[in-house]
Amino acid sequence: MYPARDLYTMVVPPAHEYQDGVRSGIVLVHGLTGFMDAGAASRLAVKHILETMKNRPVAYFHIDAFYDYRGRRPRTIFDSDHYESMDLPHLTLSEVTDEAGQTFLLLHGVEPDLGWQSVVRSIVEVIRQYGVRLTVGIHAIPWPAPHTRPIEITTHSSDPELIGLHQPWVGQVEIPGSMAGLIEINLSQAKMPAMGYAAHVPHYLAGGEYPKATLALLDQVALSTGLALPRDAIREAAIAMDADIDKQVQSVEENREVVAALEQQHDSIMMSRRELTSTADGSLVSGDEIAASIEKYLADLDREGREEKGSEDF
Repeated sequence: MYPARDLYTMVVPPAHEYQDGVRSGIVLVHGLTGFMDAGAASRLAVKHILETMKNRPVAYFHIDAFYDYRGRRPRTIFDSDHYESMDLPHLTLSEVTDEAGQTFLLLHGVEPDLGWQSVVRSIVEVIRQYGVRLTVGIHAIPWPAPHTRPIEITTHSSDPELIGLHQPWVGQVEIPGSMAGLIEINLSQAKMPAMGYAAHVPHYLAGGEYPKATLALLDQVALSTGLALPRDAIREAAIAMDADIDKQVQSVEENREVVAALEQQHDSIMMSRRELTSTADGSLVSGDEIAASIEKYLADLDREGREEKGSEDF
């Protein structure tokens, strides 16, 4: 197991006022590409943050120690008679300044293939050095819901005070692990505040980019952290995409019927949620089928990833 400090390099040391674990009030947001990112909601959120706000890298994690290049070959551009570029993987901690001049940290890049426990120990160490007051993860999952309704959010944390009064969407489910999940678990064990948001993306749109889910995630992060995040461009993209989807749905009778059925189901569930209260263990009377659907989707996604990796070995 690698020592934590061997897995990253700080290019900008923490400022004196929040060194050595003294809480600075700074927030860290993490969104890693790959697993549990239906509609590319997290990836688009990270891209939007880096494109619309002043930022600079403050630490790099040593990607070669935990990335499987043969399993996930980097996208490469070959032009006529030469290699033009290669999209090399990275895991970077950036310092970002929001519209109100507040500074926060953004952990972004690929989910590691190897050494998860070592990588997470190093991430926790960096969080401790910067005196982060709250760590927030963003990701997205497919959901049996229509695009004509607002994006719902699953909020999670081991500390009930961070998420307040809410009604869970599902009870206990078994799903494939993720780096985001391990970060939250380790921070919770270290008594360091951590929480996350999972946007519910209509399952028939999970394979592409869906900015409406990105907007929902950014709204939640802004609400819980007080960060001033610009969202106009994402809001416009979400409106335009939903309008385009509406046209496509209306042009095919079968699609109209499917969406109408999802609307009826969604509205019925929402009405039940207003009437029901969660049980002592957090489960819901109406959540079993949804839980089973999510569990199957994530298990299939994990299996497909392993099969693709295996095919590269031949």
